[in-house]
Amino acid sequence: MIVAADLDVVTLDALGTLVELADPVPGLRRALAAHGVEREDADVGPAFAAEVDYYLPRAHKGGDPEALTKLRRDCAAVFLEACQADLDPTAFAPDFDAAIEFRLLPDVVPALDALQAAGFSLACVANWDISLTDHLEGLGLTQRFQATVSSAEAGSQKPDPRPFELALERLGVPASRALHCGDSDADREGAARAGLAFEPDPVATLPERLGIR
Repeated sequence: MIVAADLDVVTLDALGTLVELADPVPGLRRALAAHGVEREDADVGPAFAAEVDYYLPRAHKGGDPEALTKLRRDCAAVFLEACQADLDPTAFAPDFDAAIEFRLLPDVVPALDALQAAGFSLACVANWDISLTDHLEGLGLTQRFQATVSSAEAGSQKPDPRPFELALERLGVPASRALHCGDSDADREGAARAGLAFEPDPVATLPERLGIR
């Protein structure tokens, strides 16, 4: 069993570990209505699920502003097609993006405080486009991380080890002194490939599991 004394760094996934997606359906219905299209929850929910299925394996392609604009436009197009809404994806994309909001998972902040008080450097390593830092900043988390690495910045997605390796390069810490906390098989496998220890979420109980009081 790994304990705090074995570590210098804790890296953390974002979605499902630090943050969760707020229900997007009401905001997306409002966005459609603003463009003159009325849809029910039963239409919007599956359309959003189709967009998520499209976005997740392509998040790393949003690696610069131009590429991110294209990715967002393509995601909006998938959503609109699934909704059978005859709208211009380029015009709708900003409203689609604005309807997607994230919120902190319970007790994340006290857990991060405990990890920092114990002397750990923290990093966020997530399968996300380059807007990851903006979302973390909006939730007041940016200053808590000494490094933030998105798959888009690394050019590959977990379970590829590159996002982890990039974070450790920035922190100047070997993988043998690092642990990753996440909620998916990609987190577990990626951490293993990069040589990090692994603990599953929730973050709220991670300090206790590492023997931090």
